[in-house]
Amino acid sequence: MIVVTGAAGFIGSCLVKKLNDERFFEIVVVDDFSNANKAPNLEGKKFVQQVHRDGLTNWLKQNHRFVQFVFHIGARTDTTEMNKAIFDKLNLNYTKEVWQTCIEFGLPLVYASSAATYGAGECGYDDDHAIVEKLKPLNPYGDSKNDFDKWALKSKTAPYFWAGLKFFNVYGPNEYHKSRMASVIFHAYNQIRENGEVKLFRSHRPDYKDGEQMRDFVYVKDVVDICYFLLHHRRNSGLYNLGSGKARTFLDLVNNIFYALGKEPKVKFIDTPIDIRDKYQYFTEANMSKIRSIGYDQPFQTLEQGVHDYVKNYLVEGKYY
Repeated sequence: MIVVTGAAGFIGSCLVKKLNDERFFEIVVVDDFSNANKAPNLEGKKFVQQVHRDGLTNWLKQNHRFVQFVFHIGARTDTTEMNKAIFDKLNLNYTKEVWQTCIEFGLPLVYASSAATYGAGECGYDDDHAIVEKLKPLNPYGDSKNDFDKWALKSKTAPYFWAGLKFFNVYGPNEYHKSRMASVIFHAYNQIRENGEVKLFRSHRPDYKDGEQMRDFVYVKDVVDICYFLLHHRRNSGLYNLGSGKARTFLDLVNNIFYALGKEPKVKFIDTPIDIRDKYQYFTEANMSKIRSIGYDQPFQTLEQGVHDYVKNYLVEGKYY
């Protein structure tokens, strides 16, 4: 069996779909299952059991001999949440518990880290273990992910194979439930549908023009392809960036949404809210050479390809992956 935590969420449910497509059906889905808006993410997918996240450790103790792999994708991902105790409980300490359980029963582990660990990018965006202690995340969410990465690297024992994936700006189907934390593409599409225009934050730095702030946007189908690769690879443990490797502007992003819809671009710039202005990232770009060096050779979808697929095949028709 394969265990997937956060399975009712965005990336987790897409991973379950990928596994099903590859003929893996003995999947145990783990989540809290209390958000009814997440339920459609798992409709039509094949799995053998649902386990509440609070019962995962006990379930693994009883069933570990049937488990071949653990994907710990679940996390509290709200970057606007400032209560450190919530992140300590759900991201840091819970992941420590999963890690220790995987060690105890000899289970390989892939867990979700985040590009939020890189903060404003003072140390660059290389998934080099040597810089982890120097990183300065911009919010408690990023702190919680970096705190676990630091703890894992210092740990005297580890699962026989483990990988912490630093997700960059992931977008794609099955994020309907994410509200404010959904991707810019999701929000921009809804703005176009409702108002015929998109609002973007204007630049508050002289070295960036309005709309030319840049992010590494990565399509969720590429993300789960790498997860699937690691399921079989099981060597070269460590932290790995998971982006497209190519930064693109927000204008590129929204223009591609307009093009996918056959509409002329119409963009309005608004001030970045004061409460996030000093924590706003103007540039992110994953160095993807490390995952390439261990044998992952599949091309990443371009922004144009990913946006077209997401908009035309999912958002327009309200479909799930």
